[in-house]
Order: sequence, then C-alpha cells, then structure tokens
Amino acid sequence: MPIRIPADNVGGTYGNLQSYKLYTRPTARKLFGEYSYRRRQLSKHQENVQRMLHVLALNGPMTTWGMAKIDILDDTEMIRTKEKQYRKLLVGRIDRGKRSSGVLDIGIVVIDGKSNLRAPANVYRLSLHGILYCLDVLNLTNREIDLMAQKYSNILPSVFGRWGYLKSIITNDVYKLRLLGKGLLLDSAQTATMSKFPVYEVLTYLSVKYQDYFEHISEKDLSEQISLWYYTHLLIPSSSTTTKKSVPSEVKQWYKLFAKGDKELKQWYQEFLDETIDFYKKRFDIVKKLKKL
Repeated sequence: MPIRIPADNVGGTYGNLQSYKLYTRPTARKLFGEYSYRRRQLSKHQENVQRMLHVLALNGPMTTWGMAKIDILDDTEMIRTKEKQYRKLLVGRIDRGKRSSGVLDIGIVVIDGKSNLRAPANVYRLSLHGILYCLDVLNLTNREIDLMAQKYSNILPSVFGRWGYLKSIITNDVYKLRLLGKGLLLDSAQTATMSKFPVYEVLTYLSVKYQDYFEHISEKDLSEQISLWYYTHLLIPSSSTTTKKSVPSEVKQWYKLFAKGDKELKQWYQEFLDETIDFYKKRFDIVKKLKKL
C-alpha cells in the first residue's frame, strides 16, 4: 500500500494565485507549451511533458512505473524506457552541458508520498498550480475535468470535493474554474461593472488576505484561496444583457448552493464574508476620522 506524507510536507514550492498568474503559468507555458499537444504540434519535450500531466490529471497520484503502464500494458522493456523518460521530465535533464528545469522545479507536480508495491518509489501528483495549468493548456473535456475532480477531491475539497453537488445545481457553470487556470483573477476595477453585487470588493479583499504568500503558501491555504475565488466568481453573470432590475440566473444558482442544506459550506463562506465586512469597516472608519480633521 502507498504510504502518504502530510500535504503540507509534499515536495515542491509554490505561492498564491498571484504567484501562479505572474510566475508559474508563464514559466510553464514557455517551457511546456502554451497549447495542447492534442491541438497543435509542439516540440517533442513539450508533448512528452503534457502527456505525462494528462496521465496524472486523469489518474491521480502515481509512481513513474504506474504512469508508464497507462499507455504500455505488457511490454516490460518499453515500460522501463518510458519510466526513465518520465523521471527525466520530472527532475529535469542536462543536454549539452545545459540543464533544463523539470516539472518538479516549476511546482506543477509534487511528491505525494511513497509506494512499496514494487520497490520503494515516489508517488507523484499534480499540485494545485499543476491542476490550474492543465485546465489552461491541455484542452480537457468536461468529462476529463470530472475525472480530475474525482481524483483530486482531497486536494481541493471545497470545490472538487463537492463536484457532484455543484453540478446538480449550477450544471455547466462548474467549469468556470477554467478561467482561473488562465490566470484571470478578476480582481481589477473592471470587475466592478460586471455585477451589481460587490464582487470586485470581495475579490480585492481576497487578494489582500493572501498577499504575503507570494513565494510560498501551504497547499491548504492555497486550496482555500482558490475555493473562495471560485464561489465569489459565480456571482458574476455570464451575459452583459442582464438588466439592473432582473436577477441573473447565476445569482439564483449561487443562492441555491448555500440554501439547499450544505450547512458546512454556508458557514465556511459566511465566515469569509464576515472577514471581508470587518476589513472594509475598519478601512472606512479610518476615512471617517480623516474627514473630521
């Protein structure tokens, strides 16, 4: 049986969503491809990396031997060759005296424990940054995202852990997570005009809440940041034709999410909203004092 190590002690270092947007995403796209290997021709190295990430996305944590067996079932020699290739992709390689970064270096794959099924070996999986990169680049179908949600439900519990519940209420809007993969944090002033709800203010506070974690953040905290962004973003209507008097369907669905009996989800998000209200109240109290000077 695989032996797992605690999530906060997994290999790899990565930062918050701003770090993903400004560092991980552009670096991964430069090294491993901006487009899916299934849609455009890439360098052989980029294609191999993307194929490996695709295997991890759909199958969850695996050893390099397990990954190699996905495409090659019974030919032991070919499995060994493929496994060596995966190892090089993970840790990087030296070619003509120049070292190239592996996916572990960039932080889109992490070591998730040990397996002793054959011999002691590392178990690898996508990091949260890796999940976002796959959503951005691999051109995953909705069904493939469903599979990834199932395999990584414990890594993103507030979203992937409730995937079936979410789909039952907001249907295809669950796949709006793709926007985050593209680095669209939607915490700019333009967001203020996209919804009559204070989405911009809430997302701005979310950025402030995690602003000190640009270089390093625990996976639990990053999961929290991603999840809070996700549920807040659901309040932004897809269509700009919604009138001021009408209530967008997205907002109606959002209310259903928190009214259908998931008390834990409701309490978790309400605590965040209370934090947000308290943050702005303190800021405006300062403004009021300035006004009295």
